[in-house]
Amino acid sequence: MNRRSTLLATSLALATIAAGCDTDRSEVIAVGTIERDRVELIAEASEPIVAMAVREGQTVAAGDVILALDERRAAADVARAEGARDGAMARLAELERGPRSERIDEARATVNGLKSVLDRDRRELDRARSLHRQGVLSQSATDGARTAFDSSRAQYERAVAELDALLTGTTPEEMAQARAAVAEAQGSLALARVRRERLTVRAPVDGRIDALPFELGEQPPTGAVVAVMLANSAPYARVYIPEAIRARVTDGSLAEVTVDGIDGTFVARVRTVAGDPVFTPFFALTERDRGRLAYLAELDLEDEKAADLPVGIPAQAIFRSAAAQGSDG
Repeated sequence: MNRRSTLLATSLALATIAAGCDTDRSEVIAVGTIERDRVELIAEASEPIVAMAVREGQTVAAGDVILALDERRAAADVARAEGARDGAMARLAELERGPRSERIDEARATVNGLKSVLDRDRRELDRARSLHRQGVLSQSATDGARTAFDSSRAQYERAVAELDALLTGTTPEEMAQARAAVAEAQGSLALARVRRERLTVRAPVDGRIDALPFELGEQPPTGAVVAVMLANSAPYARVYIPEAIRARVTDGSLAEVTVDGIDGTFVARVRTVAGDPVFTPFFALTERDRGRLAYLAELDLEDEKAADLPVGIPAQAIFRSAAAQGSDG
């Protein structure tokens, strides 16, 4: 039988005793253990563990490296995102600057050259039509001259449109699209960097390493717990509340906690009480059997002297009735 099962059995025995007595009696004891908040750290990606910076039981401070996963794949993603960002920013800068004078001059030269070709092909077409009417030139030759003229005219009109676009400059719509592309590229880069950074697992709070489930070189799956910490926050008592007093134990209720091997008591306040019992639902039991139910509760230890209590040691929470608390005062 494990520790929790033993504690539960003991608590149920106490609950049975309480059920047979007056539920308003001055004192009821709930048993449990001293615990600390547990922090589970997971693997952000399925990559091999390439470094282990701590060992189980070691004390760490917030920000200390616990272990590192292989980040070569993530580094490649960052490099690709940086390239996309640089390309988007260069395109935006080009649009903001506008077309270069050399490019405009080149476009004008292209238009002038194509205009000359178009004039030539127009003359050739007129000549072919004249010869065809005289019966000197065949219809197919005339059609060929027409095709050449149409092609030259299409090239000329396209060149004129490109020159007009250069002279007009960048439109507001093009600028908006370019800025949006830069913002998207920067967001992708930031995300890639965060993913790479989180492959180095760091302690989020001060505490102690309780467990390291994986060894150096192993490859945990994405989302697997790779480290368990016990936070350096104040310890608390996790106890089982007998059904006989569940109604009067609520969030904020006061109790006294004793710990085996330590003289005196610790002032504690109920942090939370489970809404459901730890085993068979109450509505499935008789009135007599319901007295054996127990509810898991957590009690914050408010005394500063409780800060050094070790985790896992047995504890007992003493709940007094309101009348008893008044008489003590």
